[in-house]
Amino acid sequence: MRTIDRMSLLSKCRRVVIKIGTQVATTADNRVDTSILENIVRQVAELCRENGHQVILVTSGAVAAGMQVLGWKKRPTNMNYLQAAASVGQSRLMRVYERSFRDLGLNVGQVLLTRDIFRVPRRKAIARQTLETLLSFGVIPIINENDSVAIEELKFGDNDTLAALVAELLQADLLLILTGVRGLYEHDPRRKKGKVIAEVRSFNKKIAQLGKNNQSSDKGIGGIASKLRAAKYVTERGMVCVIAWGKGSSTVRSVMAGKPVGTFFWPQKTKDG
Repeated sequence: MRTIDRMSLLSKCRRVVIKIGTQVATTADNRVDTSILENIVRQVAELCRENGHQVILVTSGAVAAGMQVLGWKKRPTNMNYLQAAASVGQSRLMRVYERSFRDLGLNVGQVLLTRDIFRVPRRKAIARQTLETLLSFGVIPIINENDSVAIEELKFGDNDTLAALVAELLQADLLLILTGVRGLYEHDPRRKKGKVIAEVRSFNKKIAQLGKNNQSSDKGIGGIASKLRAAKYVTERGMVCVIAWGKGSSTVRSVMAGKPVGTFFWPQKTKDG
């Protein structure tokens, strides 16, 4: 594995799961960031139409978008309020995705999941079949947690975990996590200036500690810790993972071209074991 360069590895990544974080999907005042999402959509369309990739989107941002509609400045802690915000915001998000992809000649399909789907073999098989069917028709699946009805024991906790499970479910080649930071930093950038770690070849104690030091934002719930867990999960199953800044003008394009963008996590083994 170590003798393969990054570009050679990425050239084999045909099925890609892209996770779009809350800080990417929404603005500072919780509005859906239409310009950013449209830019990501254009890059996804290029992958699908020009390069023959299959792309699955896992999107966050529903709760934040719903907060804006409902006039809430602070993320609520009450479960009923969170569910209401998610319901309102999810429709806002989907309108942007559906219109943006439609303008480029591509269709989307919304899929809302809860954790029990991955625990019950029959339900897991049905979810896989549904997603595979959408992909076979050239439809872009847009996945989110079913926050409007999920109870605590059925929640994923964060969409980084959801994205990792979806990547495994569909035997993806790459998980690209688009977030509000430029990658994994040597230090928490809010406390101490540090540079982005270009690549991670093993999850040693130093990397594990970085996950403990970097906390989540006020808008999202995962933080870098959940992204590292997702990266570890998929790379242990032979996939590539990249954590990168989602608001860049050509982040998706640059990652797929093998450019040094974000933090590149090497697979811990080959996909065939």
